Amino acid sequence: MSFLIDSSIMFTSQVLFFGFGWLFFMRKLFKDYEVRQYVVQVIFSVTFAFSCTMFELIIFEILGVLNSSSRYFHWKLNLCVILLILVFMVPFYIGYFVVSNIRLLHRQKLLFACVVWLTFMYFFWKLGDPFPILSPKHGILSIEQLISRVGVIGVTLMALLSGFGAVNCPYTYMSYFLRNVTDADILALERRLLQTMDMIVSKKKRIAVAHRTMFQRGEVHNRPTGFWGMIKSVTTSVPGSENLSLIQQEVDALEELSRQLFLETADLHATKERIEYSKTFQGKYFNFLGYFFSIYCVWKIFMATINIVFDRVGKTDPVTRGIEITVNYLGIQFDVKFWSQHISFILVGIIIVTSIRGLLITLTKFFYAISSSKSSNVIVLLLAQIMGMYFVSSVLLIRMSMPPEYRTIITEVLGELQFNFYHRWFDVIFLVSALSSILFLYLAHKQAPEKHMAL
Repeated sequence: MSFLIDSSIMFTSQVLFFGFGWLFFMRKLFKDYEVRQYVVQVIFSVTFAFSCTMFELIIFEILGVLNSSSRYFHWKLNLCVILLILVFMVPFYIGYFVVSNIRLLHRQKLLFACVVWLTFMYFFWKLGDPFPILSPKHGILSIEQLISRVGVIGVTLMALLSGFGAVNCPYTYMSYFLRNVTDADILALERRLLQTMDMIVSKKKRIAVAHRTMFQRGEVHNRPTGFWGMIKSVTTSVPGSENLSLIQQEVDALEELSRQLFLETADLHATKERIEYSKTFQGKYFNFLGYFFSIYCVWKIFMATINIVFDRVGKTDPVTRGIEITVNYLGIQFDVKFWSQHISFILVGIIIVTSIRGLLITLTKFFYAISSSKSSNVIVLLLAQIMGMYFVSSVLLIRMSMPPEYRTIITEVLGELQFNFYHRWFDVIFLVSALSSILFLYLAHKQAPEKHMAL
């Protein structure tokens, strides 16, 4: 009876998560496109629902909600379903929709979709060869074989996003990195943009007048056709007429310049708004957060370097370790186990909420940047793949933030994976991503004033 009650609780939460994923899909991702393939919407929503359910089970582990046997069953069920989606369903449908957009392969799209999926499976399986990710005694069809490879991709993705975010967040929030922009700079650039647009209009008028003159003379009707006729029309000109090909080249160059000037003008306006915003109370608050995150970034890079150099992986969760250090330093009586449980619950909850929110914001921006009416289905499936792998690897890493007594079922479900490898791999990719982001943002920040002065 208790198992049925526990299952009904899990089913209800999954339905709610599925509904939220469906609404997010319709209201955010596909609000500007007509949804033609409901299978894409279902796959995205199911992936989101089972990903959130794994985080829910982590909370249940800490709070002791549901029976341990029920939690174990639903852990197994969630992992099997999410792996089935990530390894089999999503790659197949990605190949199917990619092939459907190619007219030459349209008749045999099911066959070529299978070929794409088999290619994915080959590279996916070969991915595990160079990494010590699991014990060699596991069979080829075991769940550990799949989750270990998904974990490598997901942890790599998490580390790349974390490294860039740790550097970009203080760079974005801190007013120290804002370049000085005045109204005179904006007016000068807008004046040059207007002058460029006037030149484009003037030259296009000359082209239109020349075409009208040629039409009146009958040169348009008598113009030779074919390939050699096109070559002759470009290389020769009638005496007294405009050199249209040269003027058109000048127009193309001016239009490219106008695009650059427009983007630079928009950038100056955005920078000016950020300067004004930084003077407000909310702007000062985010500026303070920027300094805080810059300290965090330096500390995280330092600790990642120490972990890599000394091949170190923490055995105790950070909360318990921090409380023990504080209690020993202050010399007070304190129930470390009781408070570490509650603080770990709050910390893990914050990590889960911020991870889901941050990933959804990133996915939305990424979708708007590269999607189109033809590629939107493929892009959404790719986002579902990234989201699922991201959340599965989050479980692998969040496990270390939990006290040992709450890791038991998670460790049993995930199998005999080399958990220490994933933490070391995260540190390596995080360090590379953070240092690369620092170099990239430094060059971009240094180039911006030079570009402004050149224009």
